[in-house]
Amino acid sequence: MSWFRRDKPKIEDQDLDEERKVKTEGIFVKCPECDASLYKRELIESFQVCPHCDYHFRFGARERLDSLFNEGNYEQLDEDVTSHDPLNFVDTKPYKDRIVSAKESSGLPEAIVSGTGKVGGHLVYAGAMDMSFIGGSMGSAVGEKITRLIERAIDNQGAVIIFSASGGARMQEGTLSLMQMGKISAALAMLHEARLPFISVLTDPTTGGVTASFAMLGDVIMAEPKALIGFAGPRVIEQTIRQKLPKGFQRSEFLLEHGMVDLVVDRRKLRESIIRVLDFMMNKSVATSS
Repeated sequence: MSWFRRDKPKIEDQDLDEERKVKTEGIFVKCPECDASLYKRELIESFQVCPHCDYHFRFGARERLDSLFNEGNYEQLDEDVTSHDPLNFVDTKPYKDRIVSAKESSGLPEAIVSGTGKVGGHLVYAGAMDMSFIGGSMGSAVGEKITRLIERAIDNQGAVIIFSASGGARMQEGTLSLMQMGKISAALAMLHEARLPFISVLTDPTTGGVTASFAMLGDVIMAEPKALIGFAGPRVIEQTIRQKLPKGFQRSEFLLEHGMVDLVVDRRKLRESIIRVLDFMMNKSVATSS
């Protein structure tokens, strides 16, 4: 009856099991939508989109710009423009400490990365927000970087593209963060007067003061599939109006159906869609006749 006994594994076998665990750790990622185990390298090659169910994982700011510009070549702009603590704000910990922690954990100087280069055959000034830096929140530094980006585009006759991913205005900077909404919107009005295009790309999530300002001011507004887009969160709205919201409310497909966005585009096809829009909007003869 020896086959009923469960002998303890030998020390050599235990070491081999531990070695196998170490080697496989971090190689696979589980999709939260379809529960498929995804090979990490395969996921990187598909721009962080699940090949089985098309679920869009969060995408970093630098990766977005790498995937946008021709061969990933672009000049980084305003890396020295970073957040400070004008109000000496303290909640559970000082705002200064939050900034330091955000820089260390995200590897970014600020909640937005901006750069310039060619997209297709067009000169583009692009910014990409990143949720890993204090929730992609918009403080004074973010507002300044976006405004400078737009002003450079006007001076050099380029297009502006902004990838939004944000929880809204940064509360640690109070009114100063809210002022960025008007500041950026005024710069975009100047861009419009210069007859230069602004393409706004909404990703998951785009909320708060970012949605209430520049994110919804694009000449063309694109969104990634199933992205959360809105001002206040669904639960806050339900508690306020005391009604159950429709299914899919504040998701990009719902907004497309109700005329709030122009296109919902899979991330893997986003660059070619942007180039197609730029080919039309940067065409001098088309712009003149319009």
